[in-house]
Amino acid sequence: MHERPAPAFGPLGYGAANVGNLYRALTDEEAHEILAAAWDEGIRYFDTAPHYGLGLSERRLGAFLATKPREQYVLSTKVGRLLRPNPDGAGELDLAHDFAVPADLKRVWDLSAAGIERSLEESLERLGLDRVDVLYLHDPELHDLDQALAEALPALAALRRRGVVEAVGVGSMATESLLRSAESGDADLLMVAGRFTLAEQPAAVDVLPACERGGVGVVNASVFNSGLLSRATPDVSSRYEYSEVPPELLARVRRIADICGRHGVQLPTAALHFALRHPVVRTLVVGSSKPEQIRQNAARLRENPPEALWEELASEGLIP
Repeated sequence: MHERPAPAFGPLGYGAANVGNLYRALTDEEAHEILAAAWDEGIRYFDTAPHYGLGLSERRLGAFLATKPREQYVLSTKVGRLLRPNPDGAGELDLAHDFAVPADLKRVWDLSAAGIERSLEESLERLGLDRVDVLYLHDPELHDLDQALAEALPALAALRRRGVVEAVGVGSMATESLLRSAESGDADLLMVAGRFTLAEQPAAVDVLPACERGGVGVVNASVFNSGLLSRATPDVSSRYEYSEVPPELLARVRRIADICGRHGVQLPTAALHFALRHPVVRTLVVGSSKPEQIRQNAARLRENPPEALWEELASEGLIP
């Protein structure tokens, strides 16, 4: 078991995929307004990745953070995919990956130790900053989980030992990837995306107990399950994992919403608070495409749902 000091995150962080034009194009001014709203609400943890908008998220976030005192925020980015020229993408948009940006670059997997260092160097260049605090391996199971654990994650740990970054880990939606990373001995943090939410908790079976045993912290992301939990009354138009919501899951979440309503708590408020309830969770990372969404999420976290809500949800078998 290792006990390394974790960065001082605060309860709510901002996931910067949206300022990389996730789903829809934003102007630089609109992206700045979103990031300024996060800062004004006291958010001091910002997460990005080369994947988000083929580097656009890193460039916009770096330009914003360059105006802030470096010691006042925590910044993470991700490695595993390098960005390389894509002549075949001329005149196209990166809509296959849901980003409304020109597809003049392509993602190229590189989980080698040299590729990890190159990815960090290129991210720092896009960010215009001299360091990040946390470095995650991004979705390694989509390429080669065995190589990720044997080569890439030890390379990240070596960067931490050299003092290049403060903490390292893996970000994923796959419980096998998260579990094996937690048990590797190299990870300080896991970014658990959509696997410990009010709607479903597969990470609670093995991943979170492994984190407890190993002293690994959890950054809980996608806590609204891509939108399913973001409205007080979910319906068939709600998004789940970037797609349509399965009928049985929608019925389950509607039951949860009804119970929340009886306790005077809106579903999104309960979703945010539930996602922080496990002791290994250090912070939440929530994306937003509008400043008012950030202000609303921050306000929801200032509420105080009654303990009776969690007791009834547990008695109904809807949460552990």
